[in-house]
Amino acid sequence: MHSKSKARMLTLLKIKNLALVDQLLWEPSSGFICITGETGAGKSVIIGAIRLALGERADKTLIRSGEQQCSVEAVFHLPESSPVHAILNEHGVPPCEDGNLIIKRLISSTANRQFLNDSPCTLNLLREAGACLVDMHGPSDHRSLVSQERQLSLLDAFGEHAPLVHAYSDAWRQWQDARRAYDDLEHAEAATAREIELLRHQVDEIDSAAFTPEEVLTLEERWQRARNGTRLREQVSKMLSMLEETDVPGLGTQLRELTRAAHELERMDASTAAWLAPLAGVNLELKEIEGRLADYSAELDCDPRELFQLEERINLLESLKMKYGPSFEDVCSRREEAASRLDRIEHRTERLEELRASIAVLRKQMDAAGQALTRARQDSAPRLAASIVRHSRELGFRQAVFEVSLSPLQEPGSQGMETVEFLFGPNPGEPSKPLRLIASSGELARIMLAIKSALAHKDATPLLVFDEIDANVGGEVARAVGFKMQQLGNRHQVISITHFPQVAALASHHYLVQKASAGNRTISCLREVSHEERVDELVRMLGGGGDHARTLAQALLQPS
Repeated sequence: MHSKSKARMLTLLKIKNLALVDQLLWEPSSGFICITGETGAGKSVIIGAIRLALGERADKTLIRSGEQQCSVEAVFHLPESSPVHAILNEHGVPPCEDGNLIIKRLISSTANRQFLNDSPCTLNLLREAGACLVDMHGPSDHRSLVSQERQLSLLDAFGEHAPLVHAYSDAWRQWQDARRAYDDLEHAEAATAREIELLRHQVDEIDSAAFTPEEVLTLEERWQRARNGTRLREQVSKMLSMLEETDVPGLGTQLRELTRAAHELERMDASTAAWLAPLAGVNLELKEIEGRLADYSAELDCDPRELFQLEERINLLESLKMKYGPSFEDVCSRREEAASRLDRIEHRTERLEELRASIAVLRKQMDAAGQALTRARQDSAPRLAASIVRHSRELGFRQAVFEVSLSPLQEPGSQGMETVEFLFGPNPGEPSKPLRLIASSGELARIMLAIKSALAHKDATPLLVFDEIDANVGGEVARAVGFKMQQLGNRHQVISITHFPQVAALASHHYLVQKASAGNRTISCLREVSHEERVDELVRMLGGGGDHARTLAQALLQPS
């Protein structure tokens, strides 16, 4: 009966203990989906749950009476091109399995928590991801249409200006950074002659010491060795005398005698060989130690001059650490800071000249990028206006005028070199005025729908949610609103809360929210209606009763 979109962004919504809903598991279909029900049945809870999944703030008043916690879980199926993948990767969130993003919110009387793919996340991160998932339009959401920043983003989306916007934004940011650096240097407090002298003294004092990290690591050890040189030689000599052969048998001689005795024992009883074998190794190791001691003795130098020099180096290092320490690394850091500050002072004029030249070059680059973006916006503005006019006339503004006006800025801004203003004239013969000054809530809702229709082929957000966007319109216009949503459903998943049978009849899928009693509690439930049940719901929406209402409901469901 109705065309269906292949896109199915929101695949699951699970609610527990949220307001009137005790438990709800909804697997919405693709295309244009409508949700209807009597006032107070709980339709707003569905939209509220989606808003919570997108990062809207929550408080404990949302928890169902008598419960300690409520939860919302949503699963979104993402295409490979979705920017959400990059956001998850940037923040270290586990990637989506099979393209499914799982969002979970837990709200309790003591704390709120949120998760992306079962990984805890901040509310800001959830909002950042949510902004790429769903475009919400409700009684308060479409007021954002009057923001000039929002209008500019809509124009750029229609004209597919993203590469030009990024090029300009990068150029503007570099220009701003250079200007800020120039201002900081120009207005920095001038250095006094005393400060310059102190900085030079600090750099020269540390440099003249000429310490290296390698020297610092071995200095203490070398000094200890030089200071104790005489005692070290005496101790080495004593050890060598115990090992060397003299008139009195030394340790080496005794060990060799012990080894010969062991061999004699092994010859007479072979079973002793296994546990006497280590004696041979001991003998070899003792020979190795004897050789090492001899080499060490030859290296020992008790030169008093070396000891004096080492003591001077240690004293110098300690004095530097007292001034700039407490560690040698701190001394080095202080030297680099002083040298850097001195370089900035001594080359301040040169640096200012460099920055001036850089600012001029960056300004030219920014101007070129800005002019390219301006030309693209000037080309897109009348085409966007014409498309919006066409769609808005189908939505009941038979003779409305819509303009997209661009005005140059005195100073380039972060988003371009001009501002945009959407001008709207709903009545013939009256001049167009800024949308923010004249449009009512109902008019804004329809204009937003016209804009969404104009951007249908450009809009990358797969899920659109309309919360009673058809309020304050007549029956004929409501039918036109329904047709627009139906058309958007060919390219997006569209969810609409509506009180109009003319809108509901055009949906690909119709869900009914009803209140029911369970024990002494009131609960809300959601179920899809079709065939006669759907006709019954349309009859109720028409005012109920009589064959005429049923015939009209059946007629509304017939393809146009």
